[in-house]
Amino acid sequence: MNDLLSGLARLMLRLIVIASGVVVFLCVLAAAMLLALVWGARAVWARITGQPVMPWAMKIDPRSGWSTVYRSTARWSAAPSQAQASAAGASGAGGGLSGMRGGLRPSIDVTDVQPREVR
Repeated sequence: MNDLLSGLARLMLRLIVIASGVVVFLCVLAAAMLLALVWGARAVWARITGQPVMPWAMKIDPRSGWSTVYRSTARWSAAPSQAQASAAGASGAGGGLSGMRGGLRPSIDVTDVQPREVR
């Protein structure tokens, strides 16, 4: 009896998953057909009115993405302003956590490293 019920449960689950997949496929197909219909109607209307058929194109400039990233890194790598430098000098410049810029560790001299010759 358990085999029969588990077999029926698996069959129902498979049917539900397959039906869900078919519904999603049909929805995507309907959306694509609607887009094609709108694009075709637009092209026919342009031909009827004598206007050139303009393609649908996303006007994306690849340089704009690069410049956005480049500008955002400029603020992190920029030298501290006069107000920041004077505030760091007044707070002790390296004394405790208040002397750290942006939560970073202050630079310290490393003394346990032996320098090697550059080849």
